[in-house]
Amino acid sequence: MKEILNFLRELSCNNNKEWFTANKGRYLEVQQQWYSFCETLIGEIGQYDEAIRSLTIKDCTYRIYRDTRFSKDKSPYKTHFGVFLAPGGKKSMHAGYYFHISAGEEGNYPNGHMLAAGNYCYDPKAVKILREDISDGWKEFKTQVLDVADPAFEPSMEDALKRVPKEYPADAPYADFMRMKSYGLMMHVDDRFITAPHLAKRVAALFRTTKPMIDYINRAVDYAREEI
Repeated sequence: MKEILNFLRELSCNNNKEWFTANKGRYLEVQQQWYSFCETLIGEIGQYDEAIRSLTIKDCTYRIYRDTRFSKDKSPYKTHFGVFLAPGGKKSMHAGYYFHISAGEEGNYPNGHMLAAGNYCYDPKAVKILREDISDGWKEFKTQVLDVADPAFEPSMEDALKRVPKEYPADAPYADFMRMKSYGLMMHVDDRFITAPHLAKRVAALFRTTKPMIDYINRAVDYAREEI
């Protein structure tokens, strides 16, 4: 992973077409290293989540080229590599396991290295179902889902509502989960974590603790689709 990190950091300092073209061969080398890691991670997670076993590299990885059409930042290239292992692939809208290494070591997405279990966008019907399920069965959700996850994982409050919806008590122990729109758990890690041996095994072991969360969310996602 050190070669990949070095490339991303140099790209971050030289985010232009001229530099990237001159270093295209190097990019293709680190891209293959990343793909090899992703294939190993698919195999590791596939040992406990059969919905992941059949995924291909195309199903779960992303282009390095940025879509700058609607962004003030016109930098042409991403300075991170990410892999999203979800049932049906990255476009399925299911919750899954996302792992991300970046040119930065700390900070919010896309800066910093991270593990995330969930997704950033759900059908409003699925969000409604999740809120109802969590509020009605808070004790079971906490003990069978949240408490099972590694303590380093925290609920993702990205894009959360500022206030608890009026249907739910603002002082309830589950109040923050009523504010969520991007249901999931998140963990930030440092360079030492990324460059230590057996990265895929360690990442998969952490994600294993979040499988109850993935299953819980995807049950709501699938139920919302059945209602259409």
